[in-house]
Amino acid sequence: MSKTEFKMPKMGESITEGTIINWLVQEGDSFEEGDILVEVATDKVDNEVPAPSAGTMISHKVSAKDVVPVGEVIAILELEEGAAKKNMNFEEKQTTAPQKKQAPKKEKPSASKSKNFKVNENLFISPLVDTMARKNHISYEELARISGTGKDGRLRKSDVTAYLEEGRPFQFAQAVPEVSGFQVPDLQFDKGKGKIVEMDRMREMISDHMVYSKHTSPHVTAYVEADLTDMVTWRNKNKGPFQEKYGEKLTFTPLFIEAVASAIKDFPMINSSLDGKNIIVKEEINIGMATALPSGNLIVPVVKNADSKKLQELAADTNVLVAKARDNKLKGDDTKGSTFTISNVGTFGSLMGTPIINQPEAAILATGIIKKRAEVIEKLEGDTIEIRSMMYLSLSFDHRIVDGYLAGSFLRRIADNMEQFDVDRKI
Repeated sequence: MSKTEFKMPKMGESITEGTIINWLVQEGDSFEEGDILVEVATDKVDNEVPAPSAGTMISHKVSAKDVVPVGEVIAILELEEGAAKKNMNFEEKQTTAPQKKQAPKKEKPSASKSKNFKVNENLFISPLVDTMARKNHISYEELARISGTGKDGRLRKSDVTAYLEEGRPFQFAQAVPEVSGFQVPDLQFDKGKGKIVEMDRMREMISDHMVYSKHTSPHVTAYVEADLTDMVTWRNKNKGPFQEKYGEKLTFTPLFIEAVASAIKDFPMINSSLDGKNIIVKEEINIGMATALPSGNLIVPVVKNADSKKLQELAADTNVLVAKARDNKLKGDDTKGSTFTISNVGTFGSLMGTPIINQPEAAILATGIIKKRAEVIEKLEGDTIEIRSMMYLSLSFDHRIVDGYLAGSFLRRIADNMEQFDVDRKI
């Protein structure tokens, strides 16, 4: 048997840390290869981390609700001799007990240091830090005064612990006014009385993600109206035969994805993200679908390579992903890699919406309810009034990357793709 460091695995391209949900194998317990050792939550989805081989759990290095960076040791395992390491995050360790590194002593701030502080403008409060703050009656304003050592200045558990040990030097300190064209007023609002409902972990992550998106991207929203009469007629006529032939329900979602993917091929700059001063134009067209869960929360599963798939393949992918989302069975790979997102607000009866961009994408489309209305139709022989199936499309875009001309042209192209639907199309 050999002792091995069990590290926080990398669970996505943009994932830098994870929150320990629960240890399924306790200290001293044995396990077999493939057994789930721990459940880890990221800002996208929950993940189960399996054992690389059979062995014994020696010790846990972190506890439930701890936020751990990718690559940090979370446990010590004792694995069978000669066991192949199937995960690069597992490194062989000597059988001798490791010596604990003595943490450097932190200097307590002097009186001069405690008078001034720098506000953390990129404040991100993890569930663990929030719990610690509530327990110690630390306000969000006070948290913003603490210097974070995590990625992008994020507060970690150790930062808050050290701050408490130092006697909360910034509790009553006043920030030094900075010369600025605008100062955010310190307003106090009466929040009123009522039933207090604590956010669940997913709602907290959604909240953080939405605030981050609005803070990061200058949002602009454009609108068009599309006549979906031909698409609706074709879908209603063929949904029965389609299911008989392919064994899949034919909803409007794969039809919308098809129209959007085709438009993205014509306007590839929409399929991009910003990295500093560089624009990354994505090679793949992966369409995220904002999906409501029974709990009321939202998740975005991804249809990969949507531009290269036939309608029956798009229908199969969307049906599987929606079912997995509603059954809480999505895996990490199901929510990774989206380059553009569609939010169907019409599902809930909304006429239109102004969606928030799913970072780090450049734009997001909202589709409203399909509603029959009397419309004036221009014809060579004269105008007529007909009953048509109409829908509003809303495109929110990042004005750092996308200008009005590109956004308007792209949105119009989506509407044209929908309006010019081939009613004689074969399934």
